[in-house]
Amino acid sequence: MTRFDLRWAMLVLLTLLLSGTNAYADEKTLRFTPNLVTEGVPPPPRSLVDDIERYSHFRYADFQCWHPIRREMLIQTRFAEITQIHRLKSPAGSRSQLTFFGDTPQEAAFEPTSGDVFAFAKDKNGNEQFQKYTFDVKNGTSKLFSDGQSRNNGGIWSNKGDRYCYLSTRRNGEDDDAYIVDPTNPATDHMLAQNKGGEWETFDWSADDKTVLLNDNVSLEETHLWLVDTASGTKIPVMPTDAHEKIVYSSGKFSKAGKGIYTTTDRDSDFQRLAYIDLATKQHTYLTSNIPWDVEQFALSWDGQKIAAITNEDGLSTLHMFDTKSGKEQPAPSLPKGIIYGLTWHKNNQDLAFTFENARSQTDVYSVDISTGKVDRWTESETGGINPAELSDAKLFHWKTFDNRQLSGFMYRPPARFTGKRPVIIDIHGGPAAQARPEYLGRNNYLLNELGVAMIFPNVRGSTGYGKAFMRLDDGYKREDSYKDIATLLAWIKTQPDLDADRIMITGGSYGGHMTLACAVAYSDQIRCALDQVGTANFVTQLENTAPYGRDMRRAEYGDERDPAMRAFLEKIAPVNNADKITKPLYVVAGKNDPRVPASESKQIVHAVKEAGHPAWFLLANDEGHGFHKKRNQDFLFYTKVEFIKTFLLN
Repeated sequence: MTRFDLRWAMLVLLTLLLSGTNAYADEKTLRFTPNLVTEGVPPPPRSLVDDIERYSHFRYADFQCWHPIRREMLIQTRFAEITQIHRLKSPAGSRSQLTFFGDTPQEAAFEPTSGDVFAFAKDKNGNEQFQKYTFDVKNGTSKLFSDGQSRNNGGIWSNKGDRYCYLSTRRNGEDDDAYIVDPTNPATDHMLAQNKGGEWETFDWSADDKTVLLNDNVSLEETHLWLVDTASGTKIPVMPTDAHEKIVYSSGKFSKAGKGIYTTTDRDSDFQRLAYIDLATKQHTYLTSNIPWDVEQFALSWDGQKIAAITNEDGLSTLHMFDTKSGKEQPAPSLPKGIIYGLTWHKNNQDLAFTFENARSQTDVYSVDISTGKVDRWTESETGGINPAELSDAKLFHWKTFDNRQLSGFMYRPPARFTGKRPVIIDIHGGPAAQARPEYLGRNNYLLNELGVAMIFPNVRGSTGYGKAFMRLDDGYKREDSYKDIATLLAWIKTQPDLDADRIMITGGSYGGHMTLACAVAYSDQIRCALDQVGTANFVTQLENTAPYGRDMRRAEYGDERDPAMRAFLEKIAPVNNADKITKPLYVVAGKNDPRVPASESKQIVHAVKEAGHPAWFLLANDEGHGFHKKRNQDFLFYTKVEFIKTFLLN
């Protein structure tokens, strides 16, 4: 028996002893708190806290909204356990916490005339049944204005600030109907229009507040813009909904005169272009045809004269400026290289706020004066004492896959003091319509700096950012092609002199969790271990058990399990039905209240792996949903993740 086999056998015994516990460990180990249920997870030693602590004390900040009058803003950040809404009165000013909830408030938006009240949304323990509230800035009280039961999402204030349009599933639990309410008087709440489907968005009010612009997300490949009369509820599609070509409209703003709509769309293009739609003629005028990348967000100034837009260029954000009168691009201020989102104009039409991050800078809030180019940093979040300049930078790399396509990803290498071939963690993003980008790694910096592990974040087929044709390459019956992309990545690692192809771990969350399980089935002979977070073990059972409002969109991506042929295919490739092939150590993490990938997906793969004779670690958080959001749970998960890595990847 080898040393590895002996350690594995000892873990099997420990798994049996610890199965199903949420009891406390002894004084030398961390305790399992009552909200966490574990199977087979050894209590991590308390010494890990000292080793990891500073890597878990980083903070971040997200821009929420500008004050409608003053040069102030609301941001989202965390001082204690839960991320809350804070007020900032000046760049680098003190963060004044306004909310103190047990769950994260989000989507904070000031009423647009006085700034005395803002609206926000909040769910319970990750169940995503978001409720809508107002917060009175003067007296610090909040008030519910949605029904308190259904899922409520979206939300935009009218220009006069007397009404708020949002979406709710209260009619049948599935469809996103449009509602209008004066948030300060919940008794005025009423349905504006019935909608079909559970993935609608609220985009904008016309300048006269007579029309709202909504978007129906039929699938990742098809959306429809709708104009809704705010008095009668009459709905008119901006473009015909029965067109042969599937087209995506990803955002929308009324022009100042109300005669057209600015939007981003892949109509007649492989990429999302910034466009103006004349509402009378339906003619599309494109402003970014010369840019071969997605325009992933834009913001129209309050005076309607300028548009700021962000393009996603191989994972990095670039700012562009356009004059609406001429439709021509104008010089734009230079911003640091990284990821930009939350682009929002102040009413002074000069300050443009955004949230920014890169590999060496955690998420923080900035603004830029578009006339002078001066950049103000509004928050400088703590890093736990770690010097960001010393962190590993993200390096773009490419490899060829089985059908000769060039794929890309980002690699983070450990410090030079770690010599020899380094063990590798492949971390696959969720979505699948998402993208690995040069992000700040947070706790994962510990894996690079202290354990000497290299981390690879690949963009396999199905990822966004590379055109709609690339995004569609894994749909339906083509699902296994994305697994093969990881096979070729494993082969590429073997060619790299500084990477250890004999010590590879695969991990990922959500769809990345499914990819982790699928690769653990297909490539167990090439990896040491795998860690799946909230991943799908069988698309058939996920589609049958997921929240009804998101089911149709997921069917468009994964396949319709009600079709016998598709059902047979999905059952054939399901990791849970091939669990006997997962021969390497597996760690599975789930949230009890997850509406997207129910915890039953995680439970069934753990059961199947154990039935096949292989032990698996399992961690279930009773107070979380699709991913862990509470710091204490994030910390405990990371401690056990490190123990898993030390036990099975490094040794």
